Amino acid sequence: MDTTITPLGGDVYEIDTRMAGYSGITAGYLILSDRPCLVEPGTSGSAPTVQAALTELGVTAADLATVVVTHIHLDHAGGVGDIAAMYPGAEVVVHEKGARHLVSPERLMRSARRVYGDALDVLFGELKPTDAARIRAVDDTGVIDLGGGRRLESHYSPGHAKHHVGLMDSATGDLYVGDAAGIYLQETADVRPATPPPDFDLDTALGSLRRFASLQPQRLLFAHYGPVTAVEDTLERSAEELRVWVDAVRDARDAGLDVDHAVEMVRERTAHRYRITQDDIDPDVAAKYQVLNSDESNVVGIMHALSQHA
Repeated sequence: MDTTITPLGGDVYEIDTRMAGYSGITAGYLILSDRPCLVEPGTSGSAPTVQAALTELGVTAADLATVVVTHIHLDHAGGVGDIAAMYPGAEVVVHEKGARHLVSPERLMRSARRVYGDALDVLFGELKPTDAARIRAVDDTGVIDLGGGRRLESHYSPGHAKHHVGLMDSATGDLYVGDAAGIYLQETADVRPATPPPDFDLDTALGSLRRFASLQPQRLLFAHYGPVTAVEDTLERSAEELRVWVDAVRDARDAGLDVDHAVEMVRERTAHRYRITQDDIDPDVAAKYQVLNSDESNVVGIMHALSQHA
């Protein structure tokens, strides 16, 4: 079996979508039920990798029933238009606050281009439009039919993004957490916050984590990256890391530091909390996660949130 595919049990397969050529940075998941469902197709550049994995798993262009995204950030949903074209019978499910951007991605792409510049093409590629008739928008909760009585239930979980949902599998108890529980670093078992601008809000994010805990999942499936069975501990750590980072950024802002100096202060304040920052860790691994989830992006997102509440 190709190394991009890892069987997780319960007819669930993790697919390494190889974002920007990196391994172990962004995962998609195929639920190979009676009505096959792809959760998190990844970037536009990842679409051929995802298609190859589905083909290897026996899913043809006519077989895929549903594509679901936890939110419309380009590392999760950038490939929706490509995958929709490859699998013309698949319904695309997204939160109602993100649906219009999948139909008309121009504004989202302009915004991303301002942030990433030319690196956008290497990291994500171009989000292509999806026909509105193919899209089903969900609000607070929604249900995706996986066939045979199996369901994927969506639960609105903002805080990281206003268009974020978590997804609970009725058969396995798996909860697809997107970025609402932060970033899980497979190599070191660290949990780091994901607080990019402009949507991050601490109280809202903590509320979403409490909602996840109340669902009592058996396992957390992180888009970045992979399955985690220590559910309660991981959700508690996610909440704690958010509080620690917000406190650190608040102190930096109160000291009048600019973003660059605030990033340095937050790094010094938090480095001891993560294996990824220790000297014995391969620097290429640490650098990989900065591409995905940079300290600067987190700090800027928290500063923006603090300014909204000033």
